Amino acid sequence: MASIARCLRAARPSAFAAVRSSASRTVAARPFSVTASNEIRKYTKEHEWIDLAADKKTGVIGISEYAAKALGDLVYVELPEEGRTVNKGDAIGAVESVKSAADINAPVSCKITQINLVLEEKPGNLNQVPEDDSHGGGWIAKVQVDEQGLQDFETLMDSEQYNEFTANEDH
Repeated sequence: MASIARCLRAARPSAFAAVRSSASRTVAARPFSVTASNEIRKYTKEHEWIDLAADKKTGVIGISEYAAKALGDLVYVELPEEGRTVNKGDAIGAVESVKSAADINAPVSCKITQINLVLEEKPGNLNQVPEDDSHGGGWIAKVQVDEQGLQDFETLMDSEQYNEFTANEDH
């Protein structure tokens, strides 16, 4: 299965342009969210994100709003297996939309501690609130991060870098 980034490149240019223009208007504040905006969220070039908790031992993984919009209406989410230890870049799940299917890759080396079971019955939550890590949000998994995961985290893009990355149509 292809990564999210590869599926986005294959999207129709007109649909891709609409997503690209809306992604540049991302606002850092999330009104009506029960979770405070976390300043240590980072992104991969494959359009996954990770929120690292203040203790730098736990985090939450999901796909970016940019990816969710580009994929279109999601109809199925394959969730990772709880307790599984993965390396950065390993496939931990998949998403299927009316347009395509894509793998969800681990942004850092980590252990999956909890999965968002709500997505099994309501995969559309990923379209509605892809970057919300609250109970009803579109997060994929909660994870435990070790030293290697912290090193991986430091190599990821912050939101400003990610917005610049997504503004470039040649990725």
